[in-house]
Amino acid sequence: MINIKENEKLNIINHSCAHLLAQAVKHLYPEAKFWVGPVIEEGFYYDIDLGDKTLTTEDLPKIEKEMKKIAKDGKRIIRHELTKEEALEMFKDDPYKLDLISRMDDNETTISCYTQGDFTDLCRGPHVDTVKVLKHFKLIKHSGAYWKGDAKNKMLQRIYGVCFETEAELNNYLQELEEAKERDHRKIGKEQELFMTHELVGSGMPLWLPTGALIRHELENYIYQKEEAMGYNHVYTPCVGTVDLYKTSGHWDHYKENMFPMMKVDDEEFVLRPMNCPHHMLVYKNKMHSYRDLPIRIGEFATDFRYEASGAVKGLERVRCMCQNDAHLFVRPDQIGEEFKRVVSLILDVYKDFGIKDYKFRLSLRDKNDKEKYFDDDEMWENAENKLREVLNEMGVEYFEAEGEAAFYGPKLDVEVKPAVGPEVTLSTCQLDFLLPRRFELTYVDSNGEKQTPVVIHRAIFGTFDRFTAFLIEETQGAFPTWLAPTQVEVIPVSSEFQGEYAGNVTEKLKQEGIRAELDDRNEKLGYRLREAQTKKVPYTVILGDNEKQNNTISYRLHGEKETTTLEQEQFINLLKEEIKKKTVRK
Repeated sequence: MINIKENEKLNIINHSCAHLLAQAVKHLYPEAKFWVGPVIEEGFYYDIDLGDKTLTTEDLPKIEKEMKKIAKDGKRIIRHELTKEEALEMFKDDPYKLDLISRMDDNETTISCYTQGDFTDLCRGPHVDTVKVLKHFKLIKHSGAYWKGDAKNKMLQRIYGVCFETEAELNNYLQELEEAKERDHRKIGKEQELFMTHELVGSGMPLWLPTGALIRHELENYIYQKEEAMGYNHVYTPCVGTVDLYKTSGHWDHYKENMFPMMKVDDEEFVLRPMNCPHHMLVYKNKMHSYRDLPIRIGEFATDFRYEASGAVKGLERVRCMCQNDAHLFVRPDQIGEEFKRVVSLILDVYKDFGIKDYKFRLSLRDKNDKEKYFDDDEMWENAENKLREVLNEMGVEYFEAEGEAAFYGPKLDVEVKPAVGPEVTLSTCQLDFLLPRRFELTYVDSNGEKQTPVVIHRAIFGTFDRFTAFLIEETQGAFPTWLAPTQVEVIPVSSEFQGEYAGNVTEKLKQEGIRAELDDRNEKLGYRLREAQTKKVPYTVILGDNEKQNNTISYRLHGEKETTTLEQEQFINLLKEEIKKKTVRK
């Protein structure tokens, strides 16, 4: 799906269409006031104060009709330049525009606005020349949005839309949106009872249901075994930490806005932990280390809490409570290259197992001019960034650089994966850190008996189990590979009366072999039960009739196929066990 924000021509068209939307709303609701109308990856939106009016889905076609009327009229879009004083006077009755103007830099002597017919809006631009070209648009949805994203402020009405140059492009995009809806992990998660949310628990706090928990458990076992084979030692650490812990790490100064509020218990101040590195620093510091001990690899499946804006929360993809597949590698400077290579190799190995092929590496660097966000040590940053470049170049890994995307303590390698639908998502990350070991005064004794400071590599292969599961759900549309499927085999006797006992014995034998099998011997028509197994997206559906019973065989269908294959029981079990062992991914 195209990223409209990054396409220069579509960016301008969609921003202009946001103004067209605002003009139409102003015609229909004269008291309307407007906050901001930016372009986003999926099109545009505008936040609007409609007073006591709350939009419904039925309102969108009315607004579209007015937009088409305005576009057909074909007014030119004219830019005006104002001083700050003139802008304040022009928008003196609009508190939202006054807020925007008042926060502009006093050195910004020229402020622009754009007029189209009877509507003028504050805007930097640029815009198309005339509303006549804004013909191929669609209003997608509406929602509530707090002014400035702050729940303490007034709730505004947010309308989303998209605009293209041609009707064909619009129709293609709308078709992709429909496919995205069918793949939406929230929809599939509800249908397959993988996870749920509830207002009594809170926004962004998903509850993993038994089938979803089983998938997550399989993912945890999978990555645990890989990490254990690579010399990782796993730990458990608390979900809270003192404010002083995060002041020591530097997160309190750089990340406090993303944390949940402080809690005071007795004489201590705690916060829900947003990340695990401070805890792991103390695990390392628990005892003295020799240079021979390094690298030390500390892993944890850790539950973290981050305050995400309510409008950003989305199913398992964007949550406030998450479980990270986290690890911190404590290394000597001469070990950085080799350990970093091992992490990248592990990422590539995992992606191969899951059939992930469309991805790219982003080397996230600091903004040299931002001394507030990034720790001010040019030598440290140059050393760290050059080391990562050197390793990536040695491995022959293609990557691109992104300034201003680093963590406050060091550069990182992020892996951006292109899903089946929608914009790219960041799954894996690997970060180089010279700073936190200093802050926590970590040391090891070198070959000369002198104390040295280790370097830390932060890495998460899955990122979070939550986001990775959301990605898998949408990639597979809920038809998980056999090794990961909650139910691997659905056993269906043609008749419960005549083949029920045989079907029960087959089911039990499969379970004894470690295969997740379920028996459907309900008194329902065979066709109904077969369709339901397909709807549940069970990888293997076993159908047992008189022939299978008499010959002690198995007849099965793969999900999505109509062809039936017959095997001896042992052959079928060996086939399944081999597929599960190899973690075969079918396309």
